[in-house]
Amino acid sequence: MSWLDAKEPACSERSDDVPLVIRPRARDLGGFEVRRVLPASERRLVGPFIFFDEMGPAAFPPGQGINVRPHPHIGLSTVTYLFTGEILHRDSLGYVQPIRPGAINLMTAGRGIVHSERTAEGLLESGQRLHGIQTWMALPDGHEETDPAFEHVPADELPVFEADGVRATVILGSAFGARSPVAPPIDTLYVDLELAAGARLDLPAGVDELAAYVVEGSVSIGACELEPHTMGVVGAGRAPALTAAAPSRVMLIGGSPPGQRHVWWNFVSSSRERIEQAKADWQAGRFAAVPGDDEFIPLPEA
Repeated sequence: MSWLDAKEPACSERSDDVPLVIRPRARDLGGFEVRRVLPASERRLVGPFIFFDEMGPAAFPPGQGINVRPHPHIGLSTVTYLFTGEILHRDSLGYVQPIRPGAINLMTAGRGIVHSERTAEGLLESGQRLHGIQTWMALPDGHEETDPAFEHVPADELPVFEADGVRATVILGSAFGARSPVAPPIDTLYVDLELAAGARLDLPAGVDELAAYVVEGSVSIGACELEPHTMGVVGAGRAPALTAAAPSRVMLIGGSPPGQRHVWWNFVSSSRERIEQAKADWQAGRFAAVPGDDEFIPLPEA
């Protein structure tokens, strides 16, 4: 049975705690399938998060791997967060960074950046398993045209909260008494939760918008049961308890919404005209190149 054929979540749209459950759609990313959750027809953003993909789990045999050629971004920050495997990041600022499990890699596009995501030569020879989450956060007004930047924080430098069968790694923002060392320009919450069977945790209060994505296991938010690969959007102003019926992994996302944003391909902006300019700039070769990587993804026709 395909993951797309999984049973429906056991909660209705009338739930006060979880008024909306989003199921992913299949997308191809550089030769392997991902689960795309955001943007969705039901909901475009949760806080600043305007894009949410679960990559894998996928097993690459020797000779195969990730091969995403250089491509541009504007108006957003990206976070690639891995559970298993490794991706080699290169960008037009000159950064070459292996992305490994548990580390945070925050790339801010601002007025424009180009990057590639590939499997390093050694792992191409041996093969690997790959599983992780890739997200985009729309930049707020006043920061959309900021200078591009890249920030890497190893896994052992991220704060961890542990109690009663719960391990919470705070990737961005502040939760459960822990604060990430990475500070995006908009109020943002991003947490990796690992829960033992029977563990219970009160979700953070005071977050403008909040959602929980179940990577594996089975959890309930209030009376709403969420199966793997579903995202439950928490009701405004509510902070229900999350309970794990089995060993589970859950990603919490949320924060302050940035206002209306347009998305076309890899471009995010409050202005349609700015996106048209970015399209023209990429087609004309006016974006900076990635040193050592001469390939590129052409501008899509539609």
